[in-house]
Amino acid sequence: MFHEVIVIGSGPAGLTAALYLARANLNPLVIAGNQPGGQLMITSDVDNYPGFPEGIQGPELMQRMIDQVKRFGAEIINEDIVKVDFSRTDSEKEPLKLWVGEAEYHAKTVVIATGASAIWLGLESETRLRGKGVSACATCDGFFFRGKNIAVVGGGDTAMEEATFLTRFASHVTVIHRRDTLRASKIMQDKAKSDPKISFIWDSIVDEVIGEEKVRGLKIKNVKTGVVEELSFDGLFLAIGHKPNTDVFKDSGLTFDDGGYLVAEHETWTKLDGVFLAGDASDHEYRQAVTAAGSGCKAAIDAERWLGKSVTQTNW
Repeated sequence: MFHEVIVIGSGPAGLTAALYLARANLNPLVIAGNQPGGQLMITSDVDNYPGFPEGIQGPELMQRMIDQVKRFGAEIINEDIVKVDFSRTDSEKEPLKLWVGEAEYHAKTVVIATGASAIWLGLESETRLRGKGVSACATCDGFFFRGKNIAVVGGGDTAMEEATFLTRFASHVTVIHRRDTLRASKIMQDKAKSDPKISFIWDSIVDEVIGEEKVRGLKIKNVKTGVVEELSFDGLFLAIGHKPNTDVFKDSGLTFDDGGYLVAEHETWTKLDGVFLAGDASDHEYRQAVTAAGSGCKAAIDAERWLGKSVTQTNW
């Protein structure tokens, strides 16, 4: 099956790219994955996406994006990519190859927008209360915890940054770390430790999130003594890292950084002809829906320009 352009991913980056490509009459195929919509599908209130003064639920926002993309003729399949072959022995004259199950797809150009996933603790109670007091994004959700007592799990720079940011809203922030020393840089440690609104619980892990409709507290286990203590909290923020959804591209010839994120050569362009990047699969810095959407727009415009160049130079 041949397409001018295939977009891999269906979060804000992938759907924005598909929107621009569809409006350019390029009839993009969106390979959305078996859980389409990206991280916003597990987010409740979204108050920081432009154009929604009253806020919007994450799933509703993504459904609106999907409906908009379909309105302009993009095709969406809710399946996962299992393999890619981006080698072109004759440069631009050969298509890029992708496999969904046993089905093989060919494209002139591809936009990769597979995103990144927050690393969670793996607790049933944590999963049940996501969006109800459990979050992995302080920038996204901190506003909802004004005057609340909240906990942050983690010991690296991200955890210290999240904890410090959350003091703008919370009455108090408690950092829970499984070791007795932090992994964060000294400057970030010093900043957090000197903040009167931040305290630390050392050598401990979250054993359970307490609450039915929303977070009421945490069961915290000391890893050295085994003692479990129940403390009252209004929210829990996970800051133990993100994993980019890029494993399927490991042998593609694309460039990765040490964290597994894809690296562009310039803006959204990669070193492979016709392959472009958008969203959190290549962004470990901002990780916001609006920045992902913006990069999707850029990738689509770059892909369209590349297609215009290749059409004049090659015979497909």
